[in-house]
Amino acid sequence: MKNKRVFLIVLDSLGVGEAPDAAEFGDTGANTLKSLSASPEFNIPNLMRLGVGNIAGLDFLGRVASPAAAVGRLAEKSRGKDTTIGHWEIAGIVSDKPMPTYPDGFPEGIIEQFVKKTGRGVLCNRPYSGTQAILDYGREHILTGRLIVYTSADSVFQIAAHEEVVPVEQLYEYCRVAREIMTGEHAVGRIIARPFEGEYPNYTRTTRRQDFSLAPPRMTILDALREAGYDTIAVGKIKDIFAGRGISEHYPSRSNADGMRIIEGISERQEWRGLCFANLVDFDSSYGHRRDIDGYARALAEFDRLLGGFLPGMREDDILMITADHGCDPGFTKTTDHTREYVPLIVCGSSIRPVNLGTRGSFADIAATLAWWFGVGLETPGGSFASEVDR
Repeated sequence: MKNKRVFLIVLDSLGVGEAPDAAEFGDTGANTLKSLSASPEFNIPNLMRLGVGNIAGLDFLGRVASPAAAVGRLAEKSRGKDTTIGHWEIAGIVSDKPMPTYPDGFPEGIIEQFVKKTGRGVLCNRPYSGTQAILDYGREHILTGRLIVYTSADSVFQIAAHEEVVPVEQLYEYCRVAREIMTGEHAVGRIIARPFEGEYPNYTRTTRRQDFSLAPPRMTILDALREAGYDTIAVGKIKDIFAGRGISEHYPSRSNADGMRIIEGISERQEWRGLCFANLVDFDSSYGHRRDIDGYARALAEFDRLLGGFLPGMREDDILMITADHGCDPGFTKTTDHTREYVPLIVCGSSIRPVNLGTRGSFADIAATLAWWFGVGLETPGGSFASEVDR
């Protein structure tokens, strides 16, 4: 397998229908892809050619007689529906407990520790839209120097600060302080620095966001591949999600299109062998949470067009895997949170038989399959589908 290269692209939040336990999460009826399909911006000819419409529950898209890829859907075993838990499961870790969330804001004791260690007061301290938080609290932050601390339905502790009030490196240090505080029962998935700039009411978040993530509790497929000497190339926020562990190279991205440009550049390189693991986050952050159906559909159409340019350049031993980490149905009006859904599984390459993989029991099937392909040891609750797709 020394010549094999696998590209694993996570379309952040592209769910494909409510999971069997969706009711437990308040997500009965959610279907991200179905909501997108109703938009006039929806146009995915390349994904259709690969066979996305042949995935169980997606017959509303229309099936193709001879799909170009192996397709299926994955159920999440972990007790959560956030980015960190979803990616960890893709990489081989099933989380038995959800990470802590704070629908009423962070406890007084946590905030007191944070204020004492940073020497700065706190504004907001409740679940909030990030763009709305800086709009509503930005002027007071600039006047007083107090930090805008907020959370969301995800397991996150977010700190927003104007770059002229708090230099970015100082903001990062405050995030490290929060990371030290948020341990044990308060071990949130991510501490996120949210720097912004501009003047009221035209504040804008800058590209210097940084995540300080909880390290995975066990070995992931990235660790196993790296230890075996393979390249493990991270694109987008993959490095943040895995706290930098098991990663040989990292390329941040500014957008979905920039992420695809980076992936294509990596594919053109001659020397590497292993896994290129990428996250395209715009679907979730820019459109899913904002319940922007047309914007999400437009972004998926853009990805599909870029995918059409990527596929012809794949080499004989290359494999492309496309999946998601959770849902975030922009047509779901009960909440702006992620939605508990199946995620798609699309696998293609000259060495892949275009079979229907049906419904599989865990995102960790991806990690198990990668472990089989590369011949590395990894204990995971997932089941490999390599024997089903290998020619």
